Amino acid sequence: MTGAKGRVRAAIIGSGNIGTDLMIKIMRLSKTLEMAAMVGIDPASDGLARATRLGIATTAEGIEGLVAMPEFESIGIVFDATSAGAHRHHNEILQAHGKQVIDLTPAAIGPYVVPSVNLDRLANERNLNMVTCGGQATIPIVAAVSSVAPVLYGEIVASIASKSAGPGTRANIDEFTETTSRAIEAVGGATRGKAIIILNPAEPPLIMRDTVHCLCEEADPARIAAAIERKVVEVQAYVPGYRMKQSVQIEKIGNNAPLYLPDMDRTFSGLKVSVFLEVEGAGHYLPAYAGNLDIMTSAALRTAEAIAMKWQVAA
Repeated sequence: MTGAKGRVRAAIIGSGNIGTDLMIKIMRLSKTLEMAAMVGIDPASDGLARATRLGIATTAEGIEGLVAMPEFESIGIVFDATSAGAHRHHNEILQAHGKQVIDLTPAAIGPYVVPSVNLDRLANERNLNMVTCGGQATIPIVAAVSSVAPVLYGEIVASIASKSAGPGTRANIDEFTETTSRAIEAVGGATRGKAIIILNPAEPPLIMRDTVHCLCEEADPARIAAAIERKVVEVQAYVPGYRMKQSVQIEKIGNNAPLYLPDMDRTFSGLKVSVFLEVEGAGHYLPAYAGNLDIMTSAALRTAEAIAMKWQVAA
């Protein structure tokens, strides 16, 4: 399952924006992965054409075409950048062949992974789900707050440029909100999570913006802010365009004027922590405003590289 210089060979299913950007990232940035195959279902897609020009094996016959390729046996890691529905079928086939799967759809067959939060605990899982773009951007913040004080409620709003939302993203809007909400709880540590996505039609297109609100028990505000700032630096290690737009906002909600939470049918007193983020893309394949796609491919690359390095050490 290794290629030149001991690199782990990888395939990408999905020759759209996400798959193509990921392919270019692997070829430009990775010292542990080697592109072996690009898989699509549209023979005229730009992703397949680019892969062919770069000397990468391609097929327009989907998962069945990948399995039939002579390169398939040597492939160790397969990224799926298609749709939640298609991924369920793909995963069955790939698991039967013993492949490591990195899922960039909202299917969530395997556990959620956010590299700066829980990657070190999940490296042995055979299917890893990259949550969503909104989840990758905001869950590190919820987890940072949770590391200081219990979070009762975490709410995120992800605003992305309409032009950066392709057919796959639009077809998975419901799965986006459901998957992100569950991951805010499972990975971020919130008792209750809620996610909202906004497709912004503004021209010129605006880069990805994310707002995170956490309601947590009272704690030292300085410790909360410091934990968030450290987490931002950790994410920037693999997503350089990730940053806060302003300092962390912390508001005390007192017992004399508690906040009513209709989703939980209860009142709350404690701290409200608000963080405002933006994610600028690296421009490897997509425009800089498409930070929502860039953070997904960057997180998937970081996850696969951690697995590949583990295999290399064990070899």
